[in-house]
Amino acid sequence: MSGFGFTPRTTLDNGIGRTGTIHTPHGEIQTPAFIAVGTKATVKAVLPESISELGAQAVLANAYHLYLQPGSDLIDEAGGLGRFMNWRGPTFTDSGGFQVMSLGSGFKKVIEMDAKRAEADHAVAPGKERLAHVDDDGVTFKSHLDGSKHRFTPEVSMRVQHQIGADIMFAFDELTHLHNSRGYQEEALERTRLWAERCLAKHRRLTEERVGKPYQALFGVIQGAQYEDLRRKACRDLGGMEVDGQSFDGFGYGGALEKENLGTICGWMSEELPFDKPRHLLGISEPDDFFAAVAAGADTFDCVNPSRVARNSAIYTADGRYNLSTARNRRLFEPLEDGCDCYTCTHYTRAYLHHLFKAKEMLASTLATIHNERFTVRLVDDIRASMDNDDFESFRDHFLGRFYGNSTGPSSVDTTN
Repeated sequence: MSGFGFTPRTTLDNGIGRTGTIHTPHGEIQTPAFIAVGTKATVKAVLPESISELGAQAVLANAYHLYLQPGSDLIDEAGGLGRFMNWRGPTFTDSGGFQVMSLGSGFKKVIEMDAKRAEADHAVAPGKERLAHVDDDGVTFKSHLDGSKHRFTPEVSMRVQHQIGADIMFAFDELTHLHNSRGYQEEALERTRLWAERCLAKHRRLTEERVGKPYQALFGVIQGAQYEDLRRKACRDLGGMEVDGQSFDGFGYGGALEKENLGTICGWMSEELPFDKPRHLLGISEPDDFFAAVAAGADTFDCVNPSRVARNSAIYTADGRYNLSTARNRRLFEPLEDGCDCYTCTHYTRAYLHHLFKAKEMLASTLATIHNERFTVRLVDDIRASMDNDDFESFRDHFLGRFYGNSTGPSSVDTTN
């Protein structure tokens, strides 16, 4: 296990939320922390050097996409993900399960956070063909790039992620959504448990075979949707799981989470899991979700949203979110956000970025993404500082009151690109 560990530091009064340090072969991550998403070994439109300069401590790439292009064997030959993309800090890879399921059913690249719609165990987006088929052994799917057929099993996911070479990997799991029936959730949970055992066994063998490589930590993924008993069962199953002397180094909070109950659901899992292992919440980045999840014991987070909405001209500020393409920004010769220390705000104006978006210049995406990523990284850094300073609740109330008192909210921006 050399080179990886977690040291908790400050704990909130509830005994669940905490700060700490994740130790990896490529550096430390001070938690809570936002992990920038570089899906295809790049944060879209932004240099890796710029992501480092804006304060990101680590990046997360996607095993599914890198397996398809350029190939995990090529990345292994290049010396691993960090060397391939010229990133010197810690790296994560997710297992590919989310993309196999979401792209396989033709839906948008987001997880529904509302459980009020009708149940649908095998839903496919209108006009789309189902590209992924799950069985007890794994998933057969067609590439969204060229239609070629592929097979992901727990063993294949482990091999791919070992070749990519990230410091932290995730076990292959079956992603479910809030509209699956209770019966299907139970089936998928058991399938994920059995896959987790196979991931641990394969991870142990690959670690022993790949002599001289830095140790790669493996996180088990907790599913169970909105059901307390299923979430707690998954935590007990994976939290105590050991195969050939190999246990999970940390845990991912996966699947769909009801937004209104996000903190409660995270709390169920944090109460069950070992306190001395890190917990990563997959796929969230809205300010209220950060505060709720941190208080409920989540340590790290990732999400494509800051960069995705930036490419649609949506800008995050402490006073909420606004759209740069609107006419009011055409003659505003001021930063995207007053007081922001990012490269974009210290060098460019709203008027200039408004022009770039209207002219459809690529630089628009680069500059807007730098700001949104810096905003998100800084927010979680400030949350961490407030916890260390015993000022978490006061900071939360002040920040959210200001942000949502002025924001038009996430629904005002298209996030499907």
